[in-house]
Order: sequence, then C-alpha cells, then structure tokens
Amino acid sequence: MSDAAQPTAAEVRAAAEAVKTALDRHLAAVERRSGEDDPAVYDAFNQLAAAAEAYDELLYDRYDEVTPFEIPGADDSLPPYTGPEEPSALSVLIRRDYAVAEPQRLMAQARRVEAADEEGEGAAASGTVHGALGLLFGEFEPDEIASRHKEFGLEEGDSTLWVTAAEETAEPGEWLEAPFEQVDPQRVVCRFDVSAVFDDEFDDDLDADDEDLDADEEDLAADEEDLDTDPETDPEGDLDGEPDPDEDGEPARLGADRRGP
Repeated sequence: MSDAAQPTAAEVRAAAEAVKTALDRHLAAVERRSGEDDPAVYDAFNQLAAAAEAYDELLYDRYDEVTPFEIPGADDSLPPYTGPEEPSALSVLIRRDYAVAEPQRLMAQARRVEAADEEGEGAAASGTVHGALGLLFGEFEPDEIASRHKEFGLEEGDSTLWVTAAEETAEPGEWLEAPFEQVDPQRVVCRFDVSAVFDDEFDDDLDADDEDLDADEEDLAADEEDLDTDPETDPEGDLDGEPDPDEDGEPARLGADRRGP
C-alpha cells in the first residue's frame, strides 16, 4: 500500500476509540440483558466485532501491526443485524443434507410404511429410491428422520438452521414457490451449523495433542533410561530393577536384614 493510501494516525486513533465505545456498549447490554437470546446483546456483539475488525485493518495498514483479537467465523459470518429490534414474526429456515448410503435399507423401510397403509400407492412407490424417499418423508417428521437417519439407510451431511426476524408474518402461500429465494442475511437473528469440517478441525487438534503427549512420553522414557544407567545416580547399577550378582555370580537375594535372637 502506498503512503498516500495509508490511513492517518488520527484515523487509527479514532478506530481505537470506537473499539472502546463498542466494548462499553457491549458490557452494558450484557449487564441489562433480559434473557439468553437478548437481541440487544447480539447487536452490541456485532458492533464490537465490526469495530475491532476495522481497527485491526487500519492498524495494520498504518503501522504493519495486528491485534490479538479474533472474531469467531469472521470469514463466513453474517453481516450486522438490521432487522426489527422487537420482531413480531420469525421464519426458521432449515437445510439438511443426506447421502443415500444403503438404498436397499431405505426401500425396505418404505415397504413397511406401505404395508401399514391400506391406502398406499402400491409396491411401485417403494421399489425406487425416489419413491421410497417420498414415502418416508411423507410419513415421518424431518426431525424424526434426522434422529433415525441410519435406520433409513441415510448418512448425514452438512446441516444449517437460520432464524430470521420479520415485522409481520407473510401472507398464506406468499413464498411457497420459492421459499429460500428472498432471505435477507441482515435479518438473521441466529444460525446453527453442523458440518464434518468442524469435526476435522477438532480431530486435527486432538492429533496435535496426541503428538505432544507421545513426545512427552518419549522424553520421560529417555530420562528413565538415563537414570538407570547414570553412574552418578546408580553407581552399582542397582536402579534397573534387577538384583546384582554376588561374588559367586549368583543373583543377590533381596530382603530385610534378618538377625538371630
């Protein structure tokens, strides 16, 4: 970045002051929060995150320095919330991905549904994967399928749940043709994501911890070996756990010093 494009020292200072103000505002919101999902706390959090990120960027551009702040999920985070402070309606958007891991198991479950339904569509519906899926998702709630997916021959993929705020409920049938098309990310109150990506990151951390533990165990074993063979700490080689031979070459007997009467 050229010197002409660099922020001024005053701009960096102003950004730092903005972080301080956002910190105070966030603490005040936490102290006054009315519940676990208080929108005022959420809003203050977003403002603090934005202020910290702006300060970090200006600090780096001006002084080539960074802060120790790390905003969770900064690369993939939602934009600041701009929805109503007191929503009177909400929408819950859910997406769950599955792989059809065992088609035969899936169709077998669909046949059970057909057998229990006297008005079923016949064997043709459960004889194909797409027909079996239609039967099962028509019979069971999505949450029940999520909890019993292995029984249905399915394998879980990524899933996400978004809660979006609105000022009023939509008219009946208004969005049914394109239910996910007009989602405003700035009206998302909260979201919950589940992905194998997070498991991989956790496994990587565990692997690193295991490597550290293995290294510590190797160091300990090396220290014990040195202790067994060090002439200063074991001048007669007695610390290896084996009794030393006596003058006749026989192993010396270990025991208490017995004295006669």
